[in-house]
Amino acid sequence: MYEYIKGTIGQIGPEYVVVENNGIGYQILTPNPFVFSAKIGSEMTIYTYQHVREDNIALYGFEKDTEKQMFKKLISVSGIGPKGALAILAFGKPAQVVQAIEMEDEKFLTKFPGVGKKTARQMILDLKGKLDDVITEGKAEAAAAAELPEDSKDITDSAALHEAILALSALGYSDRELKKIESKLANEDLTTDQYIKKALQIFMKS
Repeated sequence: MYEYIKGTIGQIGPEYVVVENNGIGYQILTPNPFVFSAKIGSEMTIYTYQHVREDNIALYGFEKDTEKQMFKKLISVSGIGPKGALAILAFGKPAQVVQAIEMEDEKFLTKFPGVGKKTARQMILDLKGKLDDVITEGKAEAAAAAELPEDSKDITDSAALHEAILALSALGYSDRELKKIESKLANEDLTTDQYIKKALQIFMKS
C-alpha cells in the first residue's frame, strides 16, 4: 500500500489530481481537487490510501494526513464507501466530523451529501469514542510545523493554547477562524486537549 506519493502536480480533473513521480502519472481521487489549482507544476506530498475491490483499484489522496485518517474511519462505517467518505470530507473539516460524532449531532451529520438519519446514527454508533487518533494526528502535524504562520504569531502567549491552535490548524481551520477562537479562549486556563475540545464545541455552535 502507498503511504504517500511525493511528486509534481501535473493535472486536475473534477474528482482527481494527477501527480507525476519518476515519469509515472498517478491519478488520485481527492475530496477537493481544485485546492491544488495554484500548485500545478509544484512538488508536494499527497497522503494516499489504496482501495481494492474485485472490479476496481483506486487511489485516494489527501493534502493532510488528518484527512486520510478521517477517511479511513469513515469507510469503516457500514453504509459508507470511499465515494461517500470523499463527499463528507469535501464539505466538512475532519474536526467538524469528529465533534459532531462525539456530540451525537445527527442533524449536523445529515447535512453531508448522502448521509441520512440512518447513516448518521451508524456513524455515531461505530465511531463515537474511537476518534482520538485523528485528533492526535492533528497534534502531531502541528508539532511538525515549526511555528504558526507569520501573521498568526501574535494570537497567543500560552504554550497550551499555542499548541491547541496549531492542532486546530492541522485539522483544517483557517487563520481567520483561529484568531476568532483565540479571542474567546484567551482568558481560559486549560490544558491543550481541553482547549481543543472547547474550541470544537464553539465551532460547532457557530
